[in-house]
Amino acid sequence: AGILGKNAGELIAEAALAIEMGAEMDDIAMTIHPHPTLSETLNFATEVAEGTCTDIYMPKKKK
Repeated sequence: AGILGKNAGELIAEAALAIEMGAEMDDIAMTIHPHPTLSETLNFATEVAEGTCTDIYMPKKKK
């Protein structure tokens, strides 16, 4: 996997910190991220994966 593009360094720094500290998804989700920033998207991704995201519209699953 890779990260490239404008301001990619912000996401790389966030991911590198998570790897260095051995963070799990819950650790990242519980960390305060400033808004609006790109690093906040890593937080959103972990919250979506855990099913706890309240900032992104997620339609209800059909039964």
